[in-house]
Amino acid sequence: MVDFLRDFIHILRASDLRISTAESIDAMHVVSFTGLNDKSLLKNSLSQTLAKNLREKEIFEDCFNKFFKEGYMDIENMSGKEKNIEEISDAQEGIDSLNNSSPDDLEILYKKSDKNSLMTLMAMAAREVNLSEIRLFTQTGMFTRKIFDSMGLEKLNNDIFLAARTGDSEREKELKEIRERLRLEIRDYVENQVKLRTTNAGRQLREDALSQIRLTQADRSDYKLMSKIIKKMAKKLISVHSRRKRKSRRGILDVRSTIRANQEYDGILFKTIWKKTKVDRPKIVALCDVSGSVANVSRFFLMFLHSLTEVLPHVRTFAFSNKAGEVTDLFEAKEIEVAATETLLINGGGSTDYGQAFSDLEGFLENDIDRKTTVIILGDARSNYGDPRCDILKSIQEKSKRIIFLNPEPKSLWGTGDSEMLRFVPYSSKNKVCSSLVDLERVVDEMLRSNI
Repeated sequence: MVDFLRDFIHILRASDLRISTAESIDAMHVVSFTGLNDKSLLKNSLSQTLAKNLREKEIFEDCFNKFFKEGYMDIENMSGKEKNIEEISDAQEGIDSLNNSSPDDLEILYKKSDKNSLMTLMAMAAREVNLSEIRLFTQTGMFTRKIFDSMGLEKLNNDIFLAARTGDSEREKELKEIRERLRLEIRDYVENQVKLRTTNAGRQLREDALSQIRLTQADRSDYKLMSKIIKKMAKKLISVHSRRKRKSRRGILDVRSTIRANQEYDGILFKTIWKKTKVDRPKIVALCDVSGSVANVSRFFLMFLHSLTEVLPHVRTFAFSNKAGEVTDLFEAKEIEVAATETLLINGGGSTDYGQAFSDLEGFLENDIDRKTTVIILGDARSNYGDPRCDILKSIQEKSKRIIFLNPEPKSLWGTGDSEMLRFVPYSSKNKVCSSLVDLERVVDEMLRSNI
């Protein structure tokens, strides 16, 4: 358990807490007396040892909560008899025995929804591959693979191969879905560790990490900084595309008018006259799934869209979990962050129903949709096995310029379980994975470049 305490102290130091060697030793003695069974007692005891003033106690509490958020180790289920470092080590050896269990345990643990055991196994693997050394978001993929390998990826891959070889397509599909969901669980865990270790490692490093993290994993404590990142991204896009728009509208040189305008200057071209190019004003309709699974992605996407009023045309915005409602006026009347929060409160909750949402959207638009209209749909396409009403989506496609579908899930999960994404694909001009702020920026940039 020395590794656990050392790693936690390292995170505290990365968050600007000055902790001496003597204080680290004191913390170790504290843990030897309190044990690990009572998380509240552990938190309060370590706080007395490692945090010296009110500001440091606030930092300590934040780090402690985040450190244990992903179940670094299964404290809750320990016996409560660990009263010294030697006994703690014995308890750890008991946990380590998971590594010597049947090779089928990873699949079985997942099917049993044994979250605690899975997280314990993940934490053990993380220590084995030295995850505590991660410093950059670009290392996420590498450490995710290392942890998965340590947990038993090879056995899982072999099972998938055997299922395919024997023609058991159902088992092959099931195992592939388990593998993908486990990969995402591990990636989420690694991303959380990146956030912990970059909290005060420099503003730019922190912003880079938050701009690339999956929005479904964003903490409420990060919202303020992520809002600033969105504004910064929007400002950059406005600057780039305002210049492009002025240039495209300027058209080509009007030679005759230019010559006439410069006659008084003996033919020297002091003035240039350009032929004006008429640019059709496109329209945008945004339909966002604000149900629990994708609420954060929709929150930041809506904030992004409504931060670009200088270069985007008027956007009609709708949100749904089952029934769709228009929230355009909300964004026009209130601050963007407030409007986004209220949108989730008003339209979130309930059982997700894409069929009902499409039906409502068609009713709202009626005749207010034409070949200048781009419809953007953001959601995971999971409709709880209800009728997705692809016929309505097809009708909207035929009336509009195009449909762009943004899905925060990786393509490997499209069409699995209650996902209707593969049925929506034929009616969308573009289908993009969109799960981070960087993804959102890239998608909006592409839309602006293609004149929506």
